[in-house]
Amino acid sequence: MPEVRNNAEKPVDRAEQHSRETVHRFRIPVFILTGFLGAGKSTLLNSVLRDPAFARTAVIVNEFGDVALDHDLVSIGQTQVARTTTGCMCCTFGSNVRAGLHDLHTLAAAGEVSFERVIVETTGLADPAPIINDLIPGGSPAVGLRDHVVARTFELAGVVTLVDVMTGATSIENHFEATKQVAFADRIVLTKTDLLPDPGPSPDVESLTAMLAKHNPSAPIEDRMATGFAQGRLFDPRAYVPASLGDDVTGWLALDEALRAENANAPSSGHDDRDGADRHGGRIRAFTLTRDDPIEQVALDKFMTLISAAAGPRLLRVKGLVNLMEDPGRPRVIHVVQHVVYPTLLLQAWPSDDHRTRLVFITDGVDPKPVHQLFDAALDNRPSRIGRLLAEMGEGLSQALRSSASRMTRNAS
Repeated sequence: MPEVRNNAEKPVDRAEQHSRETVHRFRIPVFILTGFLGAGKSTLLNSVLRDPAFARTAVIVNEFGDVALDHDLVSIGQTQVARTTTGCMCCTFGSNVRAGLHDLHTLAAAGEVSFERVIVETTGLADPAPIINDLIPGGSPAVGLRDHVVARTFELAGVVTLVDVMTGATSIENHFEATKQVAFADRIVLTKTDLLPDPGPSPDVESLTAMLAKHNPSAPIEDRMATGFAQGRLFDPRAYVPASLGDDVTGWLALDEALRAENANAPSSGHDDRDGADRHGGRIRAFTLTRDDPIEQVALDKFMTLISAAAGPRLLRVKGLVNLMEDPGRPRVIHVVQHVVYPTLLLQAWPSDDHRTRLVFITDGVDPKPVHQLFDAALDNRPSRIGRLLAEMGEGLSQALRSSASRMTRNAS
């Protein structure tokens, strides 16, 4: 048998190597589930959690914005635990992923929960580099006992990236985060191929697959809707080795560490940068529309038609739970990704005691204020109010949005 050597070509002590491998086997595997906004992460996660083989799975759901919603859209059984954070993990140098894992470890040590794997569902805007740096040996340094406990207890065992075939190419071309999500993956899954207009091989899908292979030649690419697709295999523990993914990945991890060190040495600004403006650019905005009372279906349809037609690809993501006047006991799940408005999904019961309508918007260059005002005007069925809003907002509203709103006002008159 050839002698085992490390990168420096020095002989490795076999007893020490066996000890490291034993520790490796008994660490709890952590999987990162990522993908750009609307790629279908929660849908896949829910499907996985329904499998009895994944009963002992802990889930950390990361959300972008100040209102927690995604945890209500993830099915949590008796043996699963959800730790939800708001504010993009990759924008919080304090590392929410380490904090979440430490919380899970504390609960397990107290005998309150038992799990054998952890799946971290990131926000659609997540830059994977900071999260991965917090979980790999030689990544971000431990800054306290908590981080040491996490390093001894957990290990990164895989990065699964979902890519929506309908909007994936546009997302990769226009958003650097989407490119990095693909590059850091050791498994890539195409989603929504069943929604394509024509069955069978598609030139668009072939073009997208070639684009993915260019950004990440190492990761296998699978179709979630293909016959024989085994979603459970995505979360089989394995060795995640960033260096095997190419020089770009290695460089991005090093750059993240440099940014983190620079941030640690910079004078405090006195505010918590939870919205991720520095990483995602000032144009990216997250805001939430809420309504306490049930709303009418026709009013909701009116508003969604208006905003999706007007904002188009700048409407990166809308998701939410809606309390309809016609059926207040069963919420509707709203999904909009860029120009695509998906059919609403009916839940048989509210997932929590919060029965408000909550719509979380993530937009690129869209001012939240006029969206809030148009939401109220549309739901209150006040077309004349919409007309006055247009006059008051003037150039504060895009020409496309003003034109769409004007058409809606004329049609309602």
